[in-house]
Amino acid sequence: MDKRSKLMTGQWFSHLPVSFQDSLLAAARERRLTAGQRLFQRGDAPCGLYAVLDGAIRIGAVSEQGKEALLSLVEAPHWFGEICLFDGQPRTHDAYAVGPCTLLNIPQHTLLKLLDEQPLYWRHLALLMSQKLRLTFINLEQLSLLPAPARLAHRLLLIAEGYGELDSPRRVLQLPQEQLASMLSLSRQTANQILKDLQGQGIIGLGYGEIEILDAARLRALTTL
Repeated sequence: MDKRSKLMTGQWFSHLPVSFQDSLLAAARERRLTAGQRLFQRGDAPCGLYAVLDGAIRIGAVSEQGKEALLSLVEAPHWFGEICLFDGQPRTHDAYAVGPCTLLNIPQHTLLKLLDEQPLYWRHLALLMSQKLRLTFINLEQLSLLPAPARLAHRLLLIAEGYGELDSPRRVLQLPQEQLASMLSLSRQTANQILKDLQGQGIIGLGYGEIEILDAARLRALTTL
């Protein structure tokens, strides 16, 4: 599958004007990362917009005590890095490749030049950022109001649906339990117990480093508890 075809499986890129799609692809540079390789870290200067073609990027931060906060796993065909386009400020978090990863990068100066020439394109980037802001507010609300099992069920569904990016939800998630626990601010033991309970009910299946959603309807029903 070529670059355009992969990106067209995502909601954001597929709804862009064809002219904007063409401009992004023309300006894009392919970048490959090895497992664990850093893409950028908090405080780095803006380096443009990225799209994941293969693999996944871990977005998070590490405290002075060495504790990691995992915010999200960015997988194909997601775009990320747009915040710095709006304010020109340094990167807010760290980004590392989970495994071998292939990205597209549109450099900051190239994209800003394009946006100067076509200011209507700013709206599409604002939509990309607003979708993520909406999800952030939802996650904050759930952290305060929902019990851990409901939060975990909701996050599994979000990941399966590519956080609203994928046309067809995935059934199998390449997601180690410790990473899921970190995203939800849960201990690994708590997350493991919830997953085992869901497995016992036949709602999910557990494998090495992966979670399979067997009954999405029952999993969704748990998110309202």
